[in-house]
Amino acid sequence: MRALTSLPEQAREAFRARVSGDPTGAPDWVRDIALVGTGPGWFEPDGVVWRVHGDLSTLVGGVAALLGQGAHPLALAGVQRHSAYREDPWKRLAGTARWLVVSTFGSVELAEREAARVRGMHAPVRGRVGGTPYSASDPALLRWVHLAFTDAFLGAQQAVGRDLASRFGRGWPDAYVGEWARAATELGATDLPTTAAELAEALAAYGPELRPVPGHLREFLAAPPGLSAPERVVYRGLSGAAAYVVSPSIAGCAGVPGRGRGGRAQLAVTRAQLRALGLALGPYSPSEEAARWRLRMGPAPAWTVGAA
Repeated sequence: MRALTSLPEQAREAFRARVSGDPTGAPDWVRDIALVGTGPGWFEPDGVVWRVHGDLSTLVGGVAALLGQGAHPLALAGVQRHSAYREDPWKRLAGTARWLVVSTFGSVELAEREAARVRGMHAPVRGRVGGTPYSASDPALLRWVHLAFTDAFLGAQQAVGRDLASRFGRGWPDAYVGEWARAATELGATDLPTTAAELAEALAAYGPELRPVPGHLREFLAAPPGLSAPERVVYRGLSGAAAYVVSPSIAGCAGVPGRGRGGRAQLAVTRAQLRALGLALGPYSPSEEAARWRLRMGPAPAWTVGAA
């Protein structure tokens, strides 16, 4: 714990680079959050979407979301056949992080531009699985991806994130589900749930379409390549907690216990890891720092020093 709280600057930079894909931790799309547009974006500053996506529990939620996505054969085919996640998993992670944080913290202008970029990337992703066609632009498939991600981030926040009830009331999960649906709608998803109960029902309804997550994907998510020894320690905590965050409707296919099936000790360890990591990294991510500066809610990010 003490080692994490005194994490040297070099290690902090390495962590930021892992997540953002840029050695500075502030690639162009993070800087755009500060520089493109002037007002609030799709979501209320310091509101529930900001707080969920600004929490380090998203590191656990991201692993759980990928496990969940992998249970749908069409979604899995889209990732396996149209991305280089096996060759460069961290580039894939950075791409996912880009959509999440730009749509969360960016201005309306930037969020709309990012949505158009993602729609363009989805357009050529199409094919067949056992005679069944798939398309990344299909509203039904976009819906599944959104459900899996939303449920994973919500579950992770509840399991290992900071308490939000004191700030937003006990109904904050409904607020998060309802508000975050905006982002998926912009990509073309339809018929989205607006409460936590509706989200659980929607996931359960996919049961007949789901299949076991391939063993190679489960192994990959449990121990992705290229991690240093300290990173492996942290990542084991993230993947260990993710096994207890996955929706009960998906857990069987994912080969994990799932939410509500024990894991208290593992979740406590991961929670402590994330608290220590948060002390080392500071209260806000580079993306949120950029947004707060744009909105005159915080100081200029470090990368602005010396900028023209």
